Amino acid sequence: MTATDTTDTTLRTVTLNVNGQTLHQQVEPRTLLAYALRDAGLKGTHVGCDTSSCGCCVVLLDGDTPAKSCTMFAVQAEGHQITTVEGLGGPGNLHPLQQAFWDQHGLQCGYCTPGMLMTAKAMLEHNPDPTDQEVREFLSGNLCRCTGYNNIVKAVQQAARVMRDEAQAQALAGMVPGTDPSTGTAGGGAQ
Repeated sequence: MTATDTTDTTLRTVTLNVNGQTLHQQVEPRTLLAYALRDAGLKGTHVGCDTSSCGCCVVLLDGDTPAKSCTMFAVQAEGHQITTVEGLGGPGNLHPLQQAFWDQHGLQCGYCTPGMLMTAKAMLEHNPDPTDQEVREFLSGNLCRCTGYNNIVKAVQQAARVMRDEAQAQALAGMVPGTDPSTGTAGGGAQ
């Protein structure tokens, strides 16, 4: 560093709770959350613009608040629960949104898909039965250059139905006498 260089290169330790795991990272105060996540090996969060324009970098804060991680500093994320696309589901256990995007061909190149999935999840947490127009409006901050959005809307609607059905089944399982609410099976589990 020279006498004229005013860049703050002081590293800070940030503690991030990502997908239920605690991560400790040394970052410069100016490090964006998207890059801190990628440096931690979570490559599902994409950066398409670095200007908060495309939505590829959306993660969830505290379960249901979408945040564009390309314009949020990692130090600002301390104290929040962060969910990335890797926290949705995995091989053999896809989240209903992931399955619906597959079923409805809601992706082509896939670059925007993580941000679309995370934004759609946030929407469905707040509105489990959206209209097509509401889906389009909520996803308006997410750009896809490959699709015409029709299949993305179909995918979100499919996932919404599945998630509503799952929530209803769980609620009913908890109300039926002799049913184990954790499994939905009769008899209350092994005796």
